[in-house]
This record gives sequence, structure tokens and C-alpha cells, in this order.
Amino acid sequence: MKVLVTGGAGFLGQALCQALQAEGHEVTSFQRSHSPALEAMGVRQVRGDLADAAAVLAAFAGQDAIFHNAAKAGAWGSVESYFSANVTGTRNVLAAMRAHGIARLVYTSTPSVTHSGRTPVEGGNEINTPYGERFQAPYPATKLIAEQEVLAANGATLATVALRPRLIWGPGDTQLLPRLVERANAGRLRFVGGGHNRMDTTYIDNAAQAHVDAFKALSPGAPCAGKAYFISNGEPRPVRQIVNDMLGAAGVPPVTGSVPYAVAYAAGAVLETAWTLLRLKGEPPMTRFLAEQLSTPHWYDISAARRDFGYVPRVSTAEGLERLAAWWRAGAR
Repeated sequence: MKVLVTGGAGFLGQALCQALQAEGHEVTSFQRSHSPALEAMGVRQVRGDLADAAAVLAAFAGQDAIFHNAAKAGAWGSVESYFSANVTGTRNVLAAMRAHGIARLVYTSTPSVTHSGRTPVEGGNEINTPYGERFQAPYPATKLIAEQEVLAANGATLATVALRPRLIWGPGDTQLLPRLVERANAGRLRFVGGGHNRMDTTYIDNAAQAHVDAFKALSPGAPCAGKAYFISNGEPRPVRQIVNDMLGAAGVPPVTGSVPYAVAYAAGAVLETAWTLLRLKGEPPMTRFLAEQLSTPHWYDISAARRDFGYVPRVSTAEGLERLAAWWRAGAR
């Protein structure tokens, strides 16, 4: 089939393109800038902005299915910038699919749409874990709107499914691990509230596999159509262990320091104000959203994904860490 991936140049996007090629599909990526990595893979590239409805409409011509993976992520930025990328962009995707009669959409969402402050989620599933009602950042708020509109678009002529992978990591990561290493080496990395709260993570190949598994099962009226699914390795671990295992893969000594949640939350509020008033560049080192995320248990039951489209993680956390260490040692970052 002819399949288009939005944001194919990103970490997960490249893994999706590679996985779809392995299935024999003809893959196109829609993103804002040219990617040498995608060029080397032989992926056709179309440059454009999701907020540009005409560009999205033109890019989708002739496609059989869409993987809508592109989004503005992070814990800092204007509401307008997040809304434009995550909500307006998704609306343009849906409109272009309807205009061209494209019948299948796999949407990359996030578990953050269900987070409500410091309310813990331990073994939550898609039925007993409702959408969040209070967000300290525009990312989860705008992703919630987008997910709801994607699922509402499901019907007789357009089948949609939303996947919520939690904390994707692995070889090829240019964000999470490099930032952890940089902060640890500078002595600026601390756990919030001790780091003993358990959290899910998803190895990159498993995240891509889940998308392909859902795609294979997706059609109008299919069990997964019109639904959202939590995706992870199914191995929740304490944040302290997650971070130190990743640092260990990069040859960096473990971090032991911690700050109380109340201190981190207050610091986040102060730093957000400073960054706003002084118009400082980059992201604050701490925000209220991050303080909540890093100190609250968040792990999920992924049995619904197994039941409805056969998702079973193939790469364990232990094996993933070995692959991550080999990639880091090879200097592939």
C-alpha cells in the first residue's frame, strides 16, 4: 500500500517508516525539513507544515493510509504553538483524508491525556482511566483534543485508532538520553520525590511494532476501530531505575540526589514565570508539569492492545538496554 507518515523524520517517525518498508509498503514522509536519514532509507519526502491545510491536502493525494505521528511535544511553549501543531494539524489531516477518500488512520497519542495532577495511575486500563481534567502544560491539553477528534471521526468510511506509547527510548534517540547525560555530567540531575514511583516505558522497536500491528487489524467495524490504547513494554519500573539504567548504557555513573516534590513544583512555578517575563530561550530546567510527571506513578495495563490487535512487546527492557549501550558506544548519536 501507499502509506504516508507525518513527522517521519523524528525518532518514532523513522522507526515507523522502516517498519512499514519492511512490510512491503511504499512510504512517504510529510515533515517540515529534509531528512538525510530518510533519504538513505529511500523514503519519499514531502516538505510542509501540518497547519497548512493546502499542503496537507496535496501531500495526501494518492495515499491509501495515514500514520499521523507528528506533534509538538515537550513541557514548554505557547498555547498557540501547541494548538496549531497538535489540533489544527490533526484537523487538517482528517479533512485531507476525507477529501481523498483515505480509509485508515493510525494516530500517535500519549498517556498524558489521562493525567490529572498527582493522581497516581497504577495498572490503569482504557476503561477505568478517564481523560484528565487539569493540565499544567499545553501539550497534554492539545493532544487530548486531537485524540478525541480522531476517535470521533471513526465511521463506516474512515477507520481510526489512537495509540498511547509511554516514554519511548532506544537507539536513535536524540532527545531523552542526550539530555539525561548532559545534566548528569553537569551535576544538575535530581530525582523528584525520591524517584521510587513506578513508570512505564516503551522501547522504540516495540512502539513502531504496535503501530504496525494496529494498522494490520484496522478496518471499519474492527474491534480496535474508534478506540485508544495504552502501549508500553509492560515492565513498569521505578523512575530512579529507569534513569540510572539509561545513564549506565551511556557509561555515566548513577544519580542519587533527590529534591522533595513541593520544592520541585515551587521551583517550576518560579522558573515558568521567569521564562515568560524575561522571554528566555529554550525550556526551563523544571516546570510544574514535569514535577508532577516525574513524581507520580504512571503505569498501564496493555492487555487490550494484545486482545484487539495482537500487540506483544518483542524486545524486553534488558535487551533494549543492551542495544542502547552498543549504539552509544558506536558513536551513532
